[in-house]
Parts: sequence; C-alpha cells; structure tokens
Amino acid sequence: MKWLAALLICLPVLAMGQSDPAEAARTAANRLNAAALSLNKADGARNRVKALTETVHAYEDGLRAMRDGLRRAAIREDALTRELQSREGEIARLLGVLQSIGSTPSPVFLLHPTGPVGTARSGMILADVTPALDQHAARLRVQLEEVSVLRQLQQSAADTLEDGLIGAQKARAALSQAISDRIELPRRFSEDPVKTGLLIASTETLEGFASGLNEIAVDEAPGSLPGVDDRKGALPLPVRGSILRQANEPDAAGIMRPGIVMATRPSALVTTPAAATIRYKGQLLDYGNVIILEPQAGLLLVFAGLDVVYGQIGEVLPGGSPVGLMGGDGRDAGAILSQISNETGAEQTETLYIEVREDNSPVNPAAWFKTDKDD
Repeated sequence: MKWLAALLICLPVLAMGQSDPAEAARTAANRLNAAALSLNKADGARNRVKALTETVHAYEDGLRAMRDGLRRAAIREDALTRELQSREGEIARLLGVLQSIGSTPSPVFLLHPTGPVGTARSGMILADVTPALDQHAARLRVQLEEVSVLRQLQQSAADTLEDGLIGAQKARAALSQAISDRIELPRRFSEDPVKTGLLIASTETLEGFASGLNEIAVDEAPGSLPGVDDRKGALPLPVRGSILRQANEPDAAGIMRPGIVMATRPSALVTTPAAATIRYKGQLLDYGNVIILEPQAGLLLVFAGLDVVYGQIGEVLPGGSPVGLMGGDGRDAGAILSQISNETGAEQTETLYIEVREDNSPVNPAAWFKTDKDD
C-alpha cells in the first residue's frame, strides 16, 4: 500500500495556496467589456481626447490583465497535467481499487480465506481506507475538471483577445482623430519651419539641438508653466512597461546614453507626465521619432522611439495628455497566445528612450520619475 500513501500525500498539493487563474482571466474579460462601453460613451464626452485617453489606458489594463490571467491559467494547467501524468500508474491503481470495491458484491467481498477473524480485520481496514479513497478520488476529479475548464478557457480566449485588440485599435484611431480635430489648446509660440530645418541640419548631437530650440520659436509668450520641482522624483513614467536599461548602462553595442530605456508593448500609449509645452516633434539624428517637452523653464523631457507623435510644436498640453504611440503590431491574438503558452516574455517588443535635461545637461531620469513600479 506504499503507492496509496504516496498518492494521498501528493494529490492535494497543487490545490493548496493557489489563487484561481480562471477567475483572474474572467475578471480581465470583464475589464475589456468595460473598456468597450467606455469607447461607446467617449463620442458624447465633453473632452473627447481625455475620455479616449482613459479608454485606451483601460484597454491596455484589460489586455495586460488578460495576458496575465491566461499566463497563470497556462502555468496552472501545465502543472496539473505534469502532476497527473507523473502519477498515471498510481492513479490507475487507485481507480482499479475503487472499481473493484464498487463492482464486487458485498457478501463476497466481506469473506476472507482465513475465516471470521480475517474477515473482521479486512472489514476494519476497508472501513479505514474507503473514506480516504473516496476523498482523494474526489480531489482527483476536481483536478481533472479544473484542467478541462482551463483548457476551455484558453481555447475561448482567442475571441476575447481579438475583440479587445480590435477595440483598442478603434480607441487609438478615435484618439488620433480627436487630437487632429482639437483646436482649444493654447500655444506659447509658433514654429519657424525654416529655422527648424536649419537647426536639424546643423547639429550632430542632442545637446546641440536642445541648445538651439529657442531659436525656432516665433512670438513666444513670456513666462513659464508653473513647474514641477515639487513633484521631482514622483512624476509618472510616460508609458506602461518595464525599465530595460538604466542611465549610462551600455547596450549590446556598448553605447551608453544618459537616459533610460523602457520596454513596452506594441502600440502602447505615451503621455506627458505633467503639463508641458511641445518644443519639438519629429525625426531627430539617430533617435528616430522624437518629442521634446518643456514642463518648466530649463527642464526638457526627451522621448524617442515613438511610431506616431501627436500635437503641434508650441502647444501647451495638460498633464496626462497623449503625445504618441509606440510602434509594432499588437493585433494578432494568435501570436499573443503563442507567447503566453511558450512563456517567452516577448510581448514587450518596443522600446522608448527617455532623457531628462536640466539647463541642457543630462541628468538621471530616476531623479524625476517614479520608477519603482513596472507594468
């Protein structure tokens, strides 16, 4: 009976101390449904840009929660499957014992070759073992049912993900249109495109470009925004993701930059951490698509590596306003499910470079941004 004792010990292990991954995935699906309702209501919002920004973030949260729920479901199913496969022989013997108990007529089963004493002893053993067999057979049944539920959930997840991804894409498109239609933003200055072109052509470094930004401004209003000195170290990061490289940490090619690099998911929304003036947007040197924001005089926030950049040079943006989208195609539900099942961690495929410059000297962005939480 050693195999039975081992089985009784091992079967309950996986059921202990586990949160419900299936419930987490269902909760994520509800969040995606709520984001879809938010998208429908955004058309009637007084501030469509703000409403759609919140909707895009709601979709990002819901999709992230769905990925997490499905990843946990895949891990749980794999653990259960491995455990059950490793004990196929023991489980088969357990089922054999239960089947023989159920199929053998009671009078015959209670007889023992050694006579009444043996019969009494076998009856006592059977009375002790049967409840344990029933209990662990029930646990086995629960585990098998859980595997079935988890598999069904993952099979149906493609539709849920597809709907969520399509909804997120619609929300981003609506946001882009709302920003294009926006006319109420104040402007601190107008851009001189000729001077901008000359500045780009004549500079070889970000420092040189940043030092000449004031030259491209025409009719700039005096003064500055209220500033963010009191929020130093607490500014929210402009995009949801994780820090891939710290300031002055060399990349694979050995190149060091004074900013940080964040890994993000495809099409992630980038927002301004505080009210700021757009000093520049567009292609710049080898940084790709760039937007440079000025939240206060002498302080510049440089975001590089975007696919789409919103706004016009000289505009003043409220805090939390969208300034662009990351690149990549995050609309393939099949690819996402493949990443989840293979646990590649490859969903954060885009990178955003963030540099902070005080009086045109780079400083560690960690001094300004709250970087202790990654998404």
